[in-house]
This record gives sequence, C-alpha cells and structure tokens, in this order.
Amino acid sequence: MKQPRSSFSRRDFLKASSALAGFSILPGHVWASSPNSKLQIAQVGVGGRGAGNLDALLRLPNIQMVGFCDVDKNNLEKAASLVPGAKNFRDYRELLDKLDKDIDAVLIATPDHMHGPIALAAMERGKHVYCEKPLAHNVVENRKLNSESEKRGLVTQLGIQVSSSIGQRMTVEYVRSGLIGKVSEVHVWSNKKWGRDEAAMPSIPNAVPYALDWDLWLGIAQKRVYKDGYYHPGQWRKLTDFGTGTLGDMGVHIFDTPYRALKLTDPLWAKSTCREPNGFSHPESNRVEYAFGSTNYTTKNLKWVWYDGDYAPPTDIPGFTLPEGYEMPAQGCIMIGEKGNLLMPHMSGPRTYPQELIRSVPKPQLDPIDHHGEWIDACLGEGKTRSPFSYGGPLCETLQLGVVASRFPERQLKWNAKATRVSNFRAANQFLGREYRVF
Repeated sequence: MKQPRSSFSRRDFLKASSALAGFSILPGHVWASSPNSKLQIAQVGVGGRGAGNLDALLRLPNIQMVGFCDVDKNNLEKAASLVPGAKNFRDYRELLDKLDKDIDAVLIATPDHMHGPIALAAMERGKHVYCEKPLAHNVVENRKLNSESEKRGLVTQLGIQVSSSIGQRMTVEYVRSGLIGKVSEVHVWSNKKWGRDEAAMPSIPNAVPYALDWDLWLGIAQKRVYKDGYYHPGQWRKLTDFGTGTLGDMGVHIFDTPYRALKLTDPLWAKSTCREPNGFSHPESNRVEYAFGSTNYTTKNLKWVWYDGDYAPPTDIPGFTLPEGYEMPAQGCIMIGEKGNLLMPHMSGPRTYPQELIRSVPKPQLDPIDHHGEWIDACLGEGKTRSPFSYGGPLCETLQLGVVASRFPERQLKWNAKATRVSNFRAANQFLGREYRVF
C-alpha cells in the first residue's frame, strides 16, 4: 500500500481536491434562489449517521432539502422517499456541479476519508458546511478545512451534538467558574473497540454488493478489492485508511467537554500504549497520554490520558475514588481539580466528588439548543455556531496526533503545531496527510 507523503502543502491539497472535483474556486458566497426564505441544503451521505442527520434536518421548519448523494443505492432510495422533490446523485461532484445555483449549504456524513475532499469542494463553491465528526481523516485536512472556512467567512458546524447539550454546557460553566479549582489531570475514555487486532486481512476478495458503487466509495483512497465485513457499512471506522478508530471518532465527543471547558489548544506531545501496528487497522485497545500547556483553568502542568477498548473504563486514577455502590460509566471523563473532582458520563450531566460540592452553587439555567438548528440559523444570519471548524479543527488535530502515535507504541511524539510537524521523530510525519487517488 502506498504510504502518505511526509509533506503536503496547501497548494498540493487544493490541487488534488480541485482535480477530483473539477471545480474552479469561486469568490464569496452566492445565495441560492429561496422564495420561501428557507436554507437550501444538499446532503452527501444519507445512510448510518447520515440518516440521523437527515431526520434532524427534516424536523426544522426553515430548511429545504434540494439534493441527496450516496454511493449506496439503497441508502439513496430511502432518503429520496422522504423528500420526493429532491434530486439524487451517486457522485458528490455531479451533485455540486448540477445543483451549484440551487443550494446554500451542504451536510456531509460520509466515511471519514471523504470528509476533507467533499467539504473543501463545497466550500470552494461558497457553500456553508455541516460535517459529521471527525472533521477530517488527518491533521493536514483538518488544517486546510479550518483555513478555507475562515478565508471565505462560511458558517460551519462539526457534528458533535453533545457540545450543545445542557449537561455539557453546564459542565463548562461549572469548571470555568472555579467550582473544582484549577484542573491538574483529565481522564477520558470509551469502551468501544473500533479497531482490528488480527495480523492481516483475508486474501480472497468478495463480490461488491449490487447497490454499492465501490469505486466511488473508495474515492480518494488507493484502489483495493472489496471484502465483506471490513468496509461497508460501518466497519471502515476500524481501518487506518478510512477511519480514525475509537480515539479519533468517539474521542471527538468525549474530549470535547474538558477540552472546551479548559480552553485548551495544541498538545505538546502524545504517546500511545497499544499493540504493534498490523499495517491496516487501528488497535482495539489504546491508552494515549498527552501534555498541554497551562491555561487560566489548569495547573502549570496538565496531564491528560485517554483509554479505549480493554483499557476503559480506567480503574485506578490516583486521587479519585467513587463512593461505594457506584460504577464507572462505560464512556466519560473525569477532571481532577484542586477543590474536588468532576465526573461527566457520556451523554449525561456532571457529578462532583465530594458530592456536596455541586450543591454549594446555583445550578446554571440553560435553554435547550438544537445543534443542527443552530447551524441553520447561523447560515441564515442569526447567531453563531458552538462548534465551527475553527474549534473542531484543532480538537480533531489533537485527537489525530494520538492516532498517529498509535503507529509508534511507547514513543513520545513532540508536536510543533506552528510547523505542523512532529519535531523529534521524522517517520511520524508521513501519517499527517495522504496522497489522493484521482478517481
């Protein structure tokens, strides 16, 4: 398999994406014709999480779905049945080309490896973008999408719905108010095993499902044969060429709360403990340590540890003990503070230890926020999004440095964020980006 290049300039990225999409870069945003004052949207990827995103959009009154695209005919037909007037495509390039004047925004919910090229192609045409997490497949793509959205002044939202939840927002307020004091350690985890630990993939290929356009599914990834149970649907998350494993995927949700609350930016280094690389998949179990510079909400040195698979949930965190009868959640985070500790189970509200600490202050009064609706409103000129690419890009970059570290177990990778390079181990830099296949 051809490995990614060690350096990948902005010119290279734009050149590759333009070649794929066949588009010219258009200045500014051109609003589509919308006599009913609704945002005109196209969605690329309507199966799996895409179906959930479509359901969320269709509940909103101020949108009009104009087009759908999916490489799986079955997914496309299901979406089309919900919006009979929408136009349907198998190739995102054809959708963007034919609906350019009819759409204002694009929602992307494809496998991770296609987030970057599709989002960039949409933004080059001046379209607002909502992208499922993670923002992109690798560090270089995250940087490019963030840069492009800011350059064009587009409204963007990363699909981390938990960032709009009352529990997450309440936790951010508690931490920033100083409820647990300055934070010295963060422990985050998911018990999912989105990796594969076998030594190699099967050598015998399988027939491509009749409804799937395999070449379009591969997209910019290198050509290979189809194998049942390894790619579509959903299993691609476990493979290095297509997904980002449990860390890069679920980590977006679970890192988000402490990362946002503490106002963190770039990590200083990352180190992974996991099995040796097998050349095609992420490890099923991973423990990744990070270090960050201090902020107003942390002590001078902040320790950060991620656990997934068999490492999760963590059972021995110095300075933290659950009361008798309580169990650690399967997914969640703990922040160790000077005055106490805060536990936030994934998709739940915060708890403090000692328990009376959270009762010592008024409970924040927060209104519900619809994550998709917030993006729609911002596209229509009302308010801002909580998780734009300017926030989601650095968050995902942090995660993906840990993903790169899992290719080199027990080696600390020092991160030079300004240069976008691992400064102490040149071999790691080839995995920060990738070459694009022209398809």
